[in-house]
Amino acid sequence: MKVKLKNVFVIYFLVSVIGLMYALLQLGECWAERSSCSAGAELRAGQPCDCSQHLRSASDLMHGKDKKISQLLSEVKRLQARGKGPELEGQALPVIYAITPTYARLVQKAELVRISQTFLHVKNFHWIVVEDSPVKTQLVSELLAQSGLRFTHLHTETPKEHKLKESDPNWLKPRGVEQRNLALQWLRENRELSEEGVVYFADDDNTYSLRLFDEIRSTKRVSVWPVGLVGGLRFERPLVEKGRVVAFYTAWKPNRPFPMDMAGFAIALQLLLANRKARFDLLAERGYLESSLLQSLVSIEELEPRADNCTKVRRGTGSQDSWVLSMVLGVQCVEWVRAGDQDSWVLSMLLGVGNVKFCL
Repeated sequence: MKVKLKNVFVIYFLVSVIGLMYALLQLGECWAERSSCSAGAELRAGQPCDCSQHLRSASDLMHGKDKKISQLLSEVKRLQARGKGPELEGQALPVIYAITPTYARLVQKAELVRISQTFLHVKNFHWIVVEDSPVKTQLVSELLAQSGLRFTHLHTETPKEHKLKESDPNWLKPRGVEQRNLALQWLRENRELSEEGVVYFADDDNTYSLRLFDEIRSTKRVSVWPVGLVGGLRFERPLVEKGRVVAFYTAWKPNRPFPMDMAGFAIALQLLLANRKARFDLLAERGYLESSLLQSLVSIEELEPRADNCTKVRRGTGSQDSWVLSMVLGVQCVEWVRAGDQDSWVLSMLLGVGNVKFCL
């Protein structure tokens, strides 16, 4: 229940009036007693009438009233601080802008709902959803309106010659390129260089730990961390020596400028705004999409390792074939054991999903 200052002052006024009336009443009784005394023996004996008891009662009443008002004011300030404290704290944090390209498919709504439930727990968060569509669809529009999140809804269609055909494998052509670039354009047109923030490319088919957002919020240029179940491996990660990234643990084309997954890095908003021509290359070779953006923003030596110097994917105790991924799905760990060459398939089947990527 909110306590308004106006109500406190009304109470203060009423108590003051009542106290004043009581004091005047006591003084009136005192003067009446004094008049009575003047006709009596006490006055004849030269002894004045004693009104101090009545005056002391009125003084005590006024003091108690002031003390009560002070307590009420303190309670109002405490309630206001408790109600506004978390909000102000959240407003002081740099905004995290999560860019999510999406396209129409059977599981689209389920995946958007799933990640939106995660994003609801992130303070000072702005979700930029970009549809691969000539128009904003009703499905996505209604989902965003009901999400409870601060969001921006955009749309742009991928040119037909760059779209995957139904018979094409997922890796043949990059997806979401034009959509991510449109989101970058929106940021450059609607945000100022003086504003602090972090930009993260959050695909809708990934799973995110809440701890990830705590890790990346302090990004100064480009922060990096391990990602699980990607690139044919159980995890990929930057290799760090003395607090600096020196190489990458990856199986596929490790000689790429930045051999990382889209889910494995975040960029400071100010860095993107200062480099207005930085964008994803629609014609980038397979696996080079991330590099097409990052190489225009930062060098490998400038990368900021997160997740304890990118060690949050670590070996577990027990079997040599047992691995533990920490900071996943908001639980302590997810563990799986070797099953031939089908490790990731076994874990995906256990989780009841067909394609999952763990972003630490």
